[in-house]
Amino acid sequence: MRKSRLTALTTGVLAATMLLSACSGGTSSESGKDGEKQITFMFRGNEDERKAYETAIAEYTEETGVKVKVISTTPDEYSTKLKAAITGRQVPDVFYIDPGSVQAYANGGVIMDITDYVEKSGFDIADIWEYGVDSYRYDGKVQGQGGIYALPKDIGPFSFGYNKTMFEEAGIPLPDKDKPYTWDEFVKVAQELTKDSDGDGELDQWGTGLNVTWNIQALAWSNGADWISEDGKTVTVDTPEMAEALQFFADLSNKYETTPSIAEAQTLDTYQRWMKGEIGFFPVGPWDVSTYAELDFDWDLIPYPAGKTGESATWIGTLGIAASASTKHPQEAVDLITYLSANETAQQSLVDAGIQIPNLKSVASEWVKDTSTKPENKQEFLDIAETYGRALPANTTYSAEWYDEFFTNIQPVLDGKVTAAEYLKEAQPKMQAFLDEANQQAEQASAGN
Repeated sequence: MRKSRLTALTTGVLAATMLLSACSGGTSSESGKDGEKQITFMFRGNEDERKAYETAIAEYTEETGVKVKVISTTPDEYSTKLKAAITGRQVPDVFYIDPGSVQAYANGGVIMDITDYVEKSGFDIADIWEYGVDSYRYDGKVQGQGGIYALPKDIGPFSFGYNKTMFEEAGIPLPDKDKPYTWDEFVKVAQELTKDSDGDGELDQWGTGLNVTWNIQALAWSNGADWISEDGKTVTVDTPEMAEALQFFADLSNKYETTPSIAEAQTLDTYQRWMKGEIGFFPVGPWDVSTYAELDFDWDLIPYPAGKTGESATWIGTLGIAASASTKHPQEAVDLITYLSANETAQQSLVDAGIQIPNLKSVASEWVKDTSTKPENKQEFLDIAETYGRALPANTTYSAEWYDEFFTNIQPVLDGKVTAAEYLKEAQPKMQAFLDEANQQAEQASAGN
């Protein structure tokens, strides 16, 4: 079975089915009692996010008088339920969208171009992170420019965390919050942290516990490698720089033994071990902060270790909020979008819940000064947002299959049975075939728009 990403992109065939249904009309807009307006908002998230939205939406209703019917799902259910709503012509007035779905939904008339509404709304769009806004721009051919089809609910700088308590107990100097480890330095510290701390003859503490799907990007980019050419036409993984990065990742387990073994990971996965205080280094996204607030150890953020470029690298996620092209209440739908994305009160509710960084730069500049809540080094999140964070490789391609193929048969590399260079040489032509197909789908969709 092909590996799918959390932000899986809509494939051409499925998109076509959905878009035909959507274009035939239908919306879940309703009228409340006594003719009052009511719109629907569909989103995904955990309990903390649900409570934060209940607060923000109650404030929106109080300000505007517009009722909002909330449809919440778990992250795993969201994509399936949204597609079912579109196919059944019950498109929510307002809903979450990932960047990878923008082209298909815009070309098929599922989401509306909200540019005019946004420009007339009066808020300063320049105060929202540029990466977030540009992720939802599309001019019919190129994503990242043109009309606005959604506003960011958030941006998610994928940062690197470390167990500060573990360092202090081991007598190891704390990492520099401004200067990344080199790979050699990182390995040395990770090995020092990997040990049998209770003397029973078995390891119970490890330096690392990284997942290849979400952490190989930081290593590859910092080593001068990439997945795709700038023009989006050519897969570029079969290079010495990418091979070095992928091999280094595999070596953390097989050569340096700083990661729990397969058997140890089956007993307790690395996320659970991090939560128990058994892992020294682990990734941290803003969505983790509310959960990590309950940890029994002290932790903070640092830059990812850097490869031959000497510069740290990582990716930024984002979720957007879009309006249905078939909504009966377009003004109210966009008003809700702008409220959730750009209203300071609403933003504070979401930030206080520990599920995201502020969407507004002006708010973030004050938020970063708060040392009373974790992480202490909030500046690392902002550094990623402002300077060196990148979009995931398939965010602006019509389909993610080419990128997913990179991970499909990667396990032998992680097990040390195949070298990274051998694997990449075999993977590149397969990935290129999927990318060619995605670009062809994009051209057809654009021509038919």
